[in-house]
Amino acid sequence: MSEKVALITGSLAEARLQKMAEELKSDALDPVVVNVGVKVAALMTADILDRRLKLPDEVGRAILPGRFRGDLARLAERFGVKFERGPEELADLPQFFGRGGVEPDLSRHDCRIFAEIVDATTLSVDEIVAKAQALAKDGADVIDLGCMPDTEFPHLEETIRALKERGVAVSVDSANDDELARANRAGADYLLSLSEKNLWIADEGEATPILVPATQGDMASLYRVADALEARGRAYFADPILDPIHFGFTESVVRYAEFRRERPDAPMLMGIGNVTELTDADTTGINAILMGMISELRITAVLAVQVSPHCRTAVREFDRARREFFAAREDGALPKGYGGGLMALRDRRPVASSAADVEALAKEIRDRNFRIEVSEAGVHVFNRDGCRTAVDPFELYPHLNVEDDGAHAFYLGVETARAEIAYRLGKRYAQDEGLRFGVAGETSESAEEAHRLEFKKVGSTLARKSADAGDDGAA
Repeated sequence: MSEKVALITGSLAEARLQKMAEELKSDALDPVVVNVGVKVAALMTADILDRRLKLPDEVGRAILPGRFRGDLARLAERFGVKFERGPEELADLPQFFGRGGVEPDLSRHDCRIFAEIVDATTLSVDEIVAKAQALAKDGADVIDLGCMPDTEFPHLEETIRALKERGVAVSVDSANDDELARANRAGADYLLSLSEKNLWIADEGEATPILVPATQGDMASLYRVADALEARGRAYFADPILDPIHFGFTESVVRYAEFRRERPDAPMLMGIGNVTELTDADTTGINAILMGMISELRITAVLAVQVSPHCRTAVREFDRARREFFAAREDGALPKGYGGGLMALRDRRPVASSAADVEALAKEIRDRNFRIEVSEAGVHVFNRDGCRTAVDPFELYPHLNVEDDGAHAFYLGVETARAEIAYRLGKRYAQDEGLRFGVAGETSESAEEAHRLEFKKVGSTLARKSADAGDDGAA
């Protein structure tokens, strides 16, 4: 027996939603469109639904627009069925029901993030603690203190103590054996890095060492040092070292795969800085590919660096990547459809309405409020006086008749500029909401933040305009 689901909407979207409901209907799903009697579904309130909503018999759950901000628990108690927020755009309904209307579970992962503070030796203890707390907020599990060559670190022990007092796991990254030994004796949790040449440092304390080849590419030495620690019953992570592109990158990737084949259960770490920091490309895509290798090889730790400005969200990106890829791997699925946190420049489905959809909607508008949408044809601005389409906002301005209304002109300028950016990049645009750039540029309007913390307030329409009966904000 198919599940009967109520799709609650307003009059402007009813025809389009009805068509989509017919396409979604199957042996498992029986969607029924319910028009509450308001024009714009997103402006419905719980009070309006209390008064106007009439659910068909045998409905098992009710789906509200994603922008609905009312109390779902209150509605469920009032009507006796489960209420859920669906996607923000009608175009996303097939995907919503394709996964059963369930958001992907991104609460789990199996990869620890080491986040390096590369200039720790030049910072005060308080400065290091502040940086560590910011990195932890972005998803770091271990704070790696980078020691700089020929630079003394007299407050190394004090720093380790200060971080651990705050519950922060600490690793120390140094090419100086004395600094690594001091760190081990001071209670560091991890050491980067040990090899056959300085394995004695492991005996100076209880820190877990990250093991590397004695010389670049010398995998035999990595196997030997791993064997030595296993014989002692000591924990470790093995890192064959990822090399920069054109300086051994491909061969270094092969080394990770070979080590995993030889040691199926050995803990491994991959440092990503040699690729992300030394390549002029957006890091979201690079990190997605690296996370793909990490996920397939079951590498359980990654060392992330965000020194270069273009890498400044590397930790946040890897935190999102490890969660999306873990969920996809557990589902035996491709890493798509798990929230799109790494989709920074483009969206998989940038257009929510076709040009024909916009034209049909424009014919139904009977007020002077401007609506702005983006389709494959460009940016559409429309109200009761007509619909104008262009890409460049300067081409739209002469037709809007707002020369004498500075506040209104400013608002429309902001929104049409956002729409143009969305059109040119291939991103999803929604009036009165900031463009979304995944974890690379989170905005307060992100769906994840809105649903996790608090509902977003009225969009960028000026407050004075919002209070007017003729408000020209989002429809």
